[in-house]
Order: sequence, then C-alpha cells, then structure tokens
Amino acid sequence: MTMATSASFGEDRASRWIMLVSLALNLFFVSAAGALVARHYFADRAPVAAPVDRSVGARIERLAGTLPTADAEILRAEYRANAVSVDASREAYRNAQDDVRQTLRDEPFQVEAMRAAMVKTRAARQVFDQLLQDVIASASARMSAAGRSKLADWPPSPRTAGEANR
Repeated sequence: MTMATSASFGEDRASRWIMLVSLALNLFFVSAAGALVARHYFADRAPVAAPVDRSVGARIERLAGTLPTADAEILRAEYRANAVSVDASREAYRNAQDDVRQTLRDEPFQVEAMRAAMVKTRAARQVFDQLLQDVIASASARMSAAGRSKLADWPPSPRTAGEANR
C-alpha cells in the first residue's frame, strides 16, 4: 500500500463515521419532533374525563357499588329516608364556607368576623358529618357481615392487606 492509498483509506473511514453519526442525530431529531407533533395532535383530541359528581347521593352510590346487592339496597334506602336532612346540612356547610370566603374579601378585613365565620363552618361540618355517619351506621346495623367488611375496606385501595396493617 502506498502512502496515498493509506491516507484515502483513513479519510473514507472517517467520512463513514461522520455519516453514521449524522444519520443517527437526524433520526433522533426527526423522532423527537414527531413525538412532539403527535403529543400536541392527540392531546387536543383526547377525551376529557367527566368531572366526578361529589354530591352526597353520588358518593353513597359509589359506596353502594362496592357492596353486595342486598347491602347496597339497604344503604341506598337509608340514605333516601334521610336525604332531605343530610343534603340540607351539606348545603348549610357550603353556605358557611361561602361566608368564610366573603369575610376574607371584606374590606376592611376583620379578624374576629373571620374567626366567627370559621366557628360556624366547623359547626356546620360537624352536623353534616354526624348526619352522614348516622346514615351509614343505621344501614350497617342491618347489613350482612360481608357488607360491613366491604364498608371497612372503603375506599378501595391498591394497598395490600400487609401494607394496611403497618
């Protein structure tokens, strides 16, 4: 091999590596750009999850959905029998929260009015909790052992039994 051939052989080898690296970089950038375009395209077209209904009736229904059929009906019937008072107490609680928000917006701000609004909110929350818990306790008294066990597992969680006992 002459000196000229060995120099051209080295240049061919270097240019091949440069082309390979260039190809790899081009593929990387094209793939990244494609992923961004696809993400933007599909993000605009993804179905939007419906907001979770947080009403007391919907929560009772979600809870009943985890129970055996007969026990679920017991819970639903107990809620229906007390729905007016439970829903009214929840509305009173929401109104008390609105009063706290309004007190925060009032000018001039009055700290004693804020404390009084918070006391009313706490009391309204306690009434709501007590009525809702009474519904669950009354229904539980008429449920099967399996239904009460399902209530004890509420909310359903991915934790294993071993993790729950820690």
